[in-house]
Amino acid sequence: MKRIAYFLICLVPVLAFAGVQVQDVRVWSAEEKTRLVFDLSAPVQHRVFTLASPHRIVIDLANTRLAQPLPPNSLNGKLLRGLRSANKSTGILRVVLELSHAAHAKSFSLKPYKNHSHRLVIDLTRTDIGESQQKLVKTAAAITDNKPQQTTHKIRIAPENKPPRSSTPQEGKSEKTQPNPTTIIAAARDKPRDIVIAIDAGHGGEDPGAIGPQGTQEKQVVLAIAQKLARLLDREPGMRPVMIRKGDYYVGLRERINEARQHKADLFISIHADAFTHPKARGSSVYILSEKGASSEAARYLAKRENESEFIGGVNLNEKDDLLARVLLDLSQTSTHEASLEIADTLLAGLKNVGQVHSQHVQHAGFAVLKSPDIPSVLIETAFISNPHEERQLRSQTHQQRLANAMMNGIRYYFYSNPLPDTLLAQRRHIINRGDTLSGVAQHYDVSLNQLRLANDLKGDRIHVGDILLIP
Repeated sequence: MKRIAYFLICLVPVLAFAGVQVQDVRVWSAEEKTRLVFDLSAPVQHRVFTLASPHRIVIDLANTRLAQPLPPNSLNGKLLRGLRSANKSTGILRVVLELSHAAHAKSFSLKPYKNHSHRLVIDLTRTDIGESQQKLVKTAAAITDNKPQQTTHKIRIAPENKPPRSSTPQEGKSEKTQPNPTTIIAAARDKPRDIVIAIDAGHGGEDPGAIGPQGTQEKQVVLAIAQKLARLLDREPGMRPVMIRKGDYYVGLRERINEARQHKADLFISIHADAFTHPKARGSSVYILSEKGASSEAARYLAKRENESEFIGGVNLNEKDDLLARVLLDLSQTSTHEASLEIADTLLAGLKNVGQVHSQHVQHAGFAVLKSPDIPSVLIETAFISNPHEERQLRSQTHQQRLANAMMNGIRYYFYSNPLPDTLLAQRRHIINRGDTLSGVAQHYDVSLNQLRLANDLKGDRIHVGDILLIP
């Protein structure tokens, strides 16, 4: 009996330390939400609840202890102000998140994957932001469902169908000739809408993406390129950028698609800089969704790598709700696929002017982030970060700007060539009449000759009667 009692006394300290250890706590703060990741030695049972006055979120972890102190209280986040913990006599580790605003909390667990251990993920979203987004979606839906009857009146734009081209070029020498804008019937709108471009910088937060030989992280360089592209789009008349990821935090692949759809994006462009199995792989590539399989072994490999982000960043793809079922069912929509291919062609043409391309043709692969049935979607691999030379280029602000400029030119060319109804680009067209000159058209619409040439892919100033010029 004494031996048994002695054994039990010796076993108590072992049992006390047999629970789960919190090995690390990582925090990513963004404007819209904050993510905390608890790195654990084993799966853990937990509960999450909120407290008010002041705003707090409490996380109770059963049979758990800290392997090291929590991060310091001064986190300087827009939502999360501090962390503190306490060990309860019941073996529960209580972690308290001190907030600057009321917030919703969502938690889920992730199994070990590659060099990641068991993880508990806590996503915090400000209550006021969540409510405002819901109101925005409901308002947009109400506007769509209750459109007023359109009236028509005469406005000064060109017709949709291009007239037959005259074989006689008009090079008129007199630049004083003023063009005669064609008058047609069109639907009346108070103001033309902007073309919305959703820019998706790959990876983010705890998912660094590919890492170059010198330690350059994909998530950092693609965000820098995305920000430069957004600034260009912001200055472009008739276009508006939407950044899917604005900072160093992870956004799930399905969330990226949903965010673009909420903003009614006309184009989804995902920017990456991936790695391959050997360092000699180099050059830019442009991908669209493949419905039948990858166009090459490299495309299959890269798509597999990108889709694995969900195992790192944390989204449960097994929750196939009705929306996802409809998305998967609608992948065969021909018009979206054709538009994606045409946009991809123009983007690839622009990237060829920046440097080497990995393939001369648009590639096809099963990237999960491209699976939107109603938004033309393309994915750009700007370079292979595993190539030492291209890694150095990706770190260069100048090269990043050149890549952004090439993307901007491709986007501009596509939408000027295929103007969407009810947008500014659809309203600014001009049919060439006899006696018109390119400089006269530019002067009439108060644009520069270079802008006019770029918008219409003109190498010189020769124009023909019946041509339709797009006015930038």
